[in-house]
Amino acid sequence: MKYIQEKLNEINGEVGIIVFSNSKEEIIFSSNEDLLVPLASAAKVGIGYCIAKFIEEDEFKWTDQIDQIIFNPKEDSKEIYPHLQSRDSLLLQEAVEVMIACHDSLIANRVVHYCGGWEKINQKIQSSFIHMNFTEDPRDIQNVGKLSELMGLMQIIYQGYKHNSKIWAPIVNGLVRQRGVIKGIASHHLTHMTGGLSNAAIDLGILGEFSKHPYLYILGANKLPNRFNDDFADKKIMELMVLLYKLNQIEVKDLN
Repeated sequence: MKYIQEKLNEINGEVGIIVFSNSKEEIIFSSNEDLLVPLASAAKVGIGYCIAKFIEEDEFKWTDQIDQIIFNPKEDSKEIYPHLQSRDSLLLQEAVEVMIACHDSLIANRVVHYCGGWEKINQKIQSSFIHMNFTEDPRDIQNVGKLSELMGLMQIIYQGYKHNSKIWAPIVNGLVRQRGVIKGIASHHLTHMTGGLSNAAIDLGILGEFSKHPYLYILGANKLPNRFNDDFADKKIMELMVLLYKLNQIEVKDLN
């Protein structure tokens, strides 16, 4: 794992990572796990988690209808969900999936208000993860999370889907639909959500074949050089992701 730390050391800023192996059922690498990072669009996974918990508690149903839907024209729902563009209402399960898959803050805001508002969502997330906080504006500096808690969130979502897919499918479907491509990683082996600001980046998800011992990972960076002018940190993060993917492929191969 020294190569992972070497890659982290090449990034100029505050960087942390946690990697959980499903085959070993333990964290196999952790660095700066208490790092608090801006979530940007990645907060939508946490919002989805809150909605799934409401569904578990029978407060809402995935088949509830949400009206007054407006898609964010700056995002890519036209490409990913062309069949939804003429609709002004969605089922709650569809809205949560689109919100995650397309980083759509307008859909997210509509979902949150339907389910009781931002204060209620934050009460729900903080009942389990005290350092997380979500805001209507994904760029708000109060929209934050701690890496260790984000790993806990991903473990609940992944295990929840394995044991009760009806509850957790909209979140996982959104993660699967993500169009982010990293050269060197098979597209169907990257189920994730990214978020970023000019000086921060986050990537969380499932790396490897979903049903065959993938890694769960959280990677966050803060206080980076301006990413709009300098893509060095982004390149190193992608190199790190490819390295983790290769390690996962070796681990899974050794099991067979």
